[in-house]
Amino acid sequence: MKNVLGREIPDYIEGYGEVKPFQGAFANYGTREKVGVKVSSVKPGEEKVLNSIDEALDKIELRDGITISFHHHLRNGDFVLNNVVYAIAKRGIKDITIAASSIFPVHEPLVEHMKNGVVTGIVANYISGPVARAISDGYLKNPAVMMTHGGRPRAIESGDLHIDIAFIGAPTADTYGNINGVYGNAACGSLGYAVADAEYADKVIAITDNLVAYPACPIEISQIYVDYVVKVDSIGDPKGIVSGTTRITKDPVGLKIAKMATKVIEASGLVKDGLSFQTGAGGTSLAVAAELKELMKNKEVVGSFAAGGITGYIVDMLKEGLFRNLFDVQCFDLDAVESYRDNPKHQGMSGSMYGNPHNKGAVVNNLDVMILGATEIDTDFNVNVTTGSDGVIMGGSGGHSDTAAGSKLAIVVTNLIKGRLPIIKDRVTTVTTPGESVDVVVTERGIAVNPNRKDLIEKLNNTNLPVMTIEELKGLAEKMTGKPEAIETSDEVVAIVEYRDGTVIDVVRKPIA
Repeated sequence: MKNVLGREIPDYIEGYGEVKPFQGAFANYGTREKVGVKVSSVKPGEEKVLNSIDEALDKIELRDGITISFHHHLRNGDFVLNNVVYAIAKRGIKDITIAASSIFPVHEPLVEHMKNGVVTGIVANYISGPVARAISDGYLKNPAVMMTHGGRPRAIESGDLHIDIAFIGAPTADTYGNINGVYGNAACGSLGYAVADAEYADKVIAITDNLVAYPACPIEISQIYVDYVVKVDSIGDPKGIVSGTTRITKDPVGLKIAKMATKVIEASGLVKDGLSFQTGAGGTSLAVAAELKELMKNKEVVGSFAAGGITGYIVDMLKEGLFRNLFDVQCFDLDAVESYRDNPKHQGMSGSMYGNPHNKGAVVNNLDVMILGATEIDTDFNVNVTTGSDGVIMGGSGGHSDTAAGSKLAIVVTNLIKGRLPIIKDRVTTVTTPGESVDVVVTERGIAVNPNRKDLIEKLNNTNLPVMTIEELKGLAEKMTGKPEAIETSDEVVAIVEYRDGTVIDVVRKPIA
């Protein structure tokens, strides 16, 4: 056969296979099949920039039943999700699934979309505010699916969670779709939770309020994944994105818990060169970091890395040489954003690199110590951070289950009593993290060690720490508060709690008021 240039080409070449003849330099641009998905090529000089969300929606296939995704790095300052769903709803599209890495109070408009059938499914790692309440009250047609920060990219990469259109809030984007989170009015730092969406969604639309000339460097999400770039007036309110107010607790009880938790870490033998560490942004958790900081200084220990959502306090430990590097999946404050932008030792990571249990190596697997919180703990060390004591959704795993599973020492720090209710129960309302991956519970009244950790029990028994059984801790609390009555729920399942591997660890049933 002859190709378009008139050259004689065999139909088949041994050792090569069937021949596709050259048809012209641009003949094979456009939509094509790739691993069962229709993807589009962009020709040289083709324009990606659009002037509105509506213009972007005109260019993509909208239909009832689609799944659209969003990331939560803009947190409670996010404008993108609400504006996109509003624009889609105006077109009469129904039965949408929202696959957002997290949902915040700012996303309250979703409640009305749930009630009128525009949104019938929600998949998220964390849900708070009015949307969480509405799901608990049964307004969502299908049960919400609650994943972990590592479980979500696992689901996306495996095809368990298929995304038709990913909408990526981009603090900075260039005219060809390169994105970073470190410049612009809505700078939020690392965009780790948006990476899987960009790489695996059928269509990717970047929405930015800081469109810059090509190329936008540094590049966190590449042009090769982005179909269109939409310029808008604002993607978010900086005051809701990073508050800069993350602080160590001043509460004497929280400080006492932090001191005891640090003594547990010291007794474990893990405070040595190469220590790796993660803590949350809560006041008591940061107080543990403060205590650990002084311990590391006194022992002249240099850790290998700190990881997770990064705060300015962890940045200070990097600056002081207490850790060689940081792994950052999201920045919690302005100091962290600045450090991530300027310090090459402050390394970004995707949600998959952070906690996906099915890839070739997640960062959580290299953690020595993780400090966790809890809404409830039971006598089997199962932890609930999904629902409150009233059974209403108020959070979700986030990285809780991922880090508990990966770290050598997973410590839960909590007041023994909160809101006049004991934290330790016979049975938690909802299991978020299985007890087999929780090692120690530290309260102001005492410390309980998982019976499976006989090595830790032996080490802590050689200290003056108030070590007791989890049942004894529970008894102490109930002497002060009495034993609370179990909440009543109906048989209606309003949410499914997935463990990080995609198996169902629990369900949330609608509470009876």
